[in-house]
Amino acid sequence: MTTDRTIDRARLERLMASELAAFERANPRSRALFERAQGSLLDGVPMNWMVKWAGAFPLFVDSASGARFRDVDGHEYVDLCLGDTGAMAGHGPEATIRAVEAQLRRGITHMLPTEDAIAAGEELRRRFGPRYWQFTLTATDANRFTIRLARHITGRSKIVVHNHCYHGSVDETFAVIGPDGSAVARRGNIGGPVPLAETTRVVEINDLDALERELANGDVAACLFEPALTNVGIVLPEPGYHEGVRELTRRYGTLLVNDETHTICAGPGGYTGAHGLHPDFVTIGKTIGGGIPAAAYGFTEEVGDRIRRAVDREDSDVGGVGGTLAGNALSLAAIRATLTEVLTDEAFARMIPLAERFEAGVNGVLRARDVPWHVTRLGARAEYHFLAQPPRNGTALHDAADPELERFLHLWAMNRGVLMTPFHNMALMSPATTAADVDRHTAVFAEAVDALFG
Repeated sequence: MTTDRTIDRARLERLMASELAAFERANPRSRALFERAQGSLLDGVPMNWMVKWAGAFPLFVDSASGARFRDVDGHEYVDLCLGDTGAMAGHGPEATIRAVEAQLRRGITHMLPTEDAIAAGEELRRRFGPRYWQFTLTATDANRFTIRLARHITGRSKIVVHNHCYHGSVDETFAVIGPDGSAVARRGNIGGPVPLAETTRVVEINDLDALERELANGDVAACLFEPALTNVGIVLPEPGYHEGVRELTRRYGTLLVNDETHTICAGPGGYTGAHGLHPDFVTIGKTIGGGIPAAAYGFTEEVGDRIRRAVDREDSDVGGVGGTLAGNALSLAAIRATLTEVLTDEAFARMIPLAERFEAGVNGVLRARDVPWHVTRLGARAEYHFLAQPPRNGTALHDAADPELERFLHLWAMNRGVLMTPFHNMALMSPATTAADVDRHTAVFAEAVDALFG
């Protein structure tokens, strides 16, 4: 146990059994659909990670709008998961729907540019800084293509990532620090193509000495970093860390990639824009299309010139960078509308105070009950950890994980109409989220803590 106040495991087991029984009684239609799904879907779900929801089976969604959704059994939920950032713009934002409906009638994909592509590129440049932008369907592809380009223009083979990072399903990033300090595959690296030490070096966030040691080998094409860790849980950079990263990468000729797919929560230009960072590449996906599959990667003018010199025109369609549906008209219409009309500067000015309200509410519950857990917030995202102090790196947060406790808290909230992000204790605000939604979570969380420690 990672806290100073011991949880009675027998009590936790009894509470969990009661909540599971209540979940099954309340959701017969979802259960029936789940059982039917076993006939055609592996484990009854369309994507394997959906088996990890807290209930005995996943909820089946009937409809979603704004910051709420309704399941097939008629229950309504405050959605603080928001598709793990995919629906950060809210479910079905009006401006995005309007733009997508119009584009559907004009053509979905045709391998030619539209004016929306220019507008989307101009808006991304305004927010994040890099001059040139290209578009993909997922952040995974944006990261994959960036790695390929970085290797090509530097002539180097390796990348550096943070320990317990997350960059989608990019092969090179499923690495953690092994016992001898080298990169090894983390648990769950299914079908890894090569030993991770062949492609990747790993350092802890906030460890500049380790980063310099790895870069000094002279074989690192790029550092692919989230500006703050998010998927293992939120770990914030310490003061001066990013300045040190930028100085070291320039000194050793390594390109710096900021993956803003989750850290867009920090503000309209993500952590990069909010803190005036100057990476060589920015990658982003998920929310920028308002729910329509869409992603992008941007790079500086200098990098653009290097790419032009290094990539022959005849190799532009077979070089491992691209995709027939990448940059399609529908995705670009969605990006333009979502960025210019939904996830605006004004929207973030409302969303971030709501996350501050979430942070204050949960901290108030913990202090009042003398529970030594901690809340970390990054812009419009907040998360509680089973630690008394903020974690300094991914290892500290990984080692503090308590899957049984986490599942109970998620199921307790879900049974009372609040959906948290699975796999960790994260809440995200959208432009449609309200103070009442946040306060609903605070009340439900207080009830769960009382049940555990009362």
